[in-house]
Amino acid sequence: MNILDKSGKWSEIDPGNMYSHIRQFPEQVGLAIKIGAQADLGKLDRAGVDQIVVAGLGGSAIGGDLVRSYLAEWLEVPMMVVRDYVLPNFVGKRTLVLVSSYSGNTEETLSAYSQALAVGAKILAFTSGGELARRAAADGYPVVTIPGGLMPRAALGYSFFPMLMALARLGFCPDQASAVEETRKLLNDRVGLFAGSVPQSENPAKQAALAWQKHVPVIYAGNVRFDAVALRIKCQIAENAKQLAFANVFPEFNHNELVGYGKLEHVAKLLTVFIVRDAGDHRRTGFRMAIVRKMIADLGIPVTEVETAGQSSLARMFSVIQWGDFASYYLAILNGVDPTPIAAIDHLKQELAER
Repeated sequence: MNILDKSGKWSEIDPGNMYSHIRQFPEQVGLAIKIGAQADLGKLDRAGVDQIVVAGLGGSAIGGDLVRSYLAEWLEVPMMVVRDYVLPNFVGKRTLVLVSSYSGNTEETLSAYSQALAVGAKILAFTSGGELARRAAADGYPVVTIPGGLMPRAALGYSFFPMLMALARLGFCPDQASAVEETRKLLNDRVGLFAGSVPQSENPAKQAALAWQKHVPVIYAGNVRFDAVALRIKCQIAENAKQLAFANVFPEFNHNELVGYGKLEHVAKLLTVFIVRDAGDHRRTGFRMAIVRKMIADLGIPVTEVETAGQSSLARMFSVIQWGDFASYYLAILNGVDPTPIAAIDHLKQELAER
């Protein structure tokens, strides 16, 4: 029997029980929705805002990326995510800066906060505590407090839904109550599709993990709404399974990266490609996906299509995120690595602290 069908042995590999966080994600989403609905937004409002900037890194930034991508069809002001110490020069008094740091102690994000403060931007912080909570409260800015104690990547519900609902409450997009409730229910219903008790022969997440094992997964998706979804899956594979993966989007990669498949004799056998297909993909993008799938398959590289589920675009986005979270976890089990620790990142932070 495959180890993926021997859940009793997982605790030896996963002592931190990352599985429970992935399994209980729908419950996290439910709590995150309540936090977003009840959070004190201070005196912030839609008036006087010409652009929105999210400052964050890693698991604290991906929520902002997903919000940006999801709200693209509604936002009347530009929104961007900054993963750096320095904010763009245009940030000023008419900029809403959403500062996102799960721990509250991310040095790049604290630097961006200081810059936003110095130029008089409108600021809203999202954190479980730490230095960001202390500074924002002392400076008189509202703080949306989220539960702590998780790895940031396991807290996506907290980094996404409060931010989305805050923007809706401030008038940047229509009310999201229906979409977020559908998403919560869909995630809850689909746990039974990916759960550890479902055998590999019937479990799409376990099947993906088996395809990824000893390969380099490449995730392709449409740019509209799914650029950040592809990025999320790539990062989950890297952090949970300690394995490299890559991601890109249609149609952009058709204008450059696609040509790179021309000379692959030395690495072709290592690649496996997954294409995310969604009912909302642009018609021409759908044609591109079909053509590219055949081009890559003709090179002998396995290509798998992943279909989204749900009615609203938000539910469809999270249907794939949930699949990717489970699949990356099962890949960690196959690789025999604890999905929770991030030793390389911890080492980097330690080295930086000494400089």
